[in-house]
Amino acid sequence: MIRARALEKRYGDKRILRGVELDVDTDGFVLVTGPNGCGKTTLLRLLAGLAAPTRGELDVAVDRGRIGYLAHEPLVYRELTALENLDLYGRLYRVPERRERTGMLLERFGLWDARHAQAGSFSRGMLQRLALCRTLLHEPSLLLLDEPYSGLDDEGARLLDRELRERAQVAAFVVATHEPQRLEPVATARLALA
Repeated sequence: MIRARALEKRYGDKRILRGVELDVDTDGFVLVTGPNGCGKTTLLRLLAGLAAPTRGELDVAVDRGRIGYLAHEPLVYRELTALENLDLYGRLYRVPERRERTGMLLERFGLWDARHAQAGSFSRGMLQRLALCRTLLHEPSLLLLDEPYSGLDDEGARLLDRELRERAQVAAFVVATHEPQRLEPVATARLALA
């Protein structure tokens, strides 16, 4: 599904990534680790097609509409309600039975009671839960997750653990994290950036 060879990314004179080699199968679950500033977010942006590599080869053999991308920012409209946000994304991705799917995700992530509240009124943890709903809404076959546990309380983290375990059977994952031990039971590979 993903093949990267000698991947490099520069911004001006600053080299962010150098010589990255990565293979992800359709059922792969790759943990990307490393200190802040080592290029984890940049790698995910390259894989999502949001940036182009400076050098090297990168082949992501999945349609962009089948990629679920969770960034540091939740990428939701704060003036819209949780329900309106997911309905909008459901329309953009042409999700069949989007209302049912939206309701199911809001329920699973503990946001059903807040579905009519504007996202701008949400706590950081609630925004992260809504961002996860947005990322999973269209049943992506490739999930690119940048620090998915960021801002989540213990209950939210347990909900995410359950989702990742269940989806590891049907999707490929590349997850940048500072908590690799939490995901090691489902991981198939690890890429340590320095």
